[in-house]
Amino acid sequence: MSSEITVTEHLLLQQQRAPQATGHFTALFHDLVLSAKIIARSVNKAGLLDVLGGTGDINVQGENVQKLDDFANRVLLYRMERSGVLCAIASEENAELVRVSAAFPRGDYMLVFDPLDGSSNIDVNINVGTIFSILRRKPGRTGEVQLDEILQPGSEQVAAGYFLYGTSTMLVYTTGQGVHGFTLDPSVGEFLLSHPDIRIPETGSIYSVNEGNWNHWDDKARAAIDYFKHPDDPNATPCSARYVGSLVADFHRTLLYGGVYMYPPDSRKGKSRGKLRYLCEASPLAFVAENAGGAATDGHNRILDITPTTLHERVPLFIGSRKDVEAINAIYKK
Repeated sequence: MSSEITVTEHLLLQQQRAPQATGHFTALFHDLVLSAKIIARSVNKAGLLDVLGGTGDINVQGENVQKLDDFANRVLLYRMERSGVLCAIASEENAELVRVSAAFPRGDYMLVFDPLDGSSNIDVNINVGTIFSILRRKPGRTGEVQLDEILQPGSEQVAAGYFLYGTSTMLVYTTGQGVHGFTLDPSVGEFLLSHPDIRIPETGSIYSVNEGNWNHWDDKARAAIDYFKHPDDPNATPCSARYVGSLVADFHRTLLYGGVYMYPPDSRKGKSRGKLRYLCEASPLAFVAENAGGAATDGHNRILDITPTTLHERVPLFIGSRKDVEAINAIYKK
């Protein structure tokens, strides 16, 4: 039964299909899963522990740092630096690239993550999550890791996915060979395969966007929203609007049910190039979407074809069912 397969067993089965595999990736994933279990434990007890609210600090994105954000970031940095297979780490909460100390064993992998996406919603018990992307250092590069080494297009990711902390704790990930979902069974402390080979429907009946930003969008973004609200076919049912305000939660629903999630650029200073971070949000989720049969674009370019130029580069994002994303591309090309 698939529900009896642990995430480690699943990784080992995939490793057998790759004769060149060394086991380092499995070791990396083991520590990533352990970090998520520690974070999930605190998220599930958020109302009982002193982890709600902000720390009073502002992060590199200019956002208020939540206590759980800070906790999740420290857990991931501590555990992953000691994994023995990483040479560099990038976090949404850290302004600079974190290079693994020479005091620890180092490998050729690089990890990028958003430690707790949607953390502003934790006070009202809405789903939050950890988004991650795994990259590999290019052959021939030695010595101190340079910033340009982690500025890779999304198509070069080794793996990507997210942990979702909600009514249950889930892991959804891909290594480029299908998308698989695992649910944490607290009674045994293991992530068990619950959603094998996830496929996103070609089209959906839900669009997800913050329509409060309507006045700050350009005409093409508004036209894209109108397309889903007022279909060309008079007999077709308009799409329903669903917006949680937690990217990982909105994306997870879109992945399972179909439809499209949108965060267009707007006219406000700092958001004209989009709001979502390329390396730790748009790129990993686009990798998941495409490997599940979906698509992701910034309105002009395939997300996975973009090469970022800065560590915290932002992009617009339209992601979800393939035909819905293609419709948005067509609107932007007009």
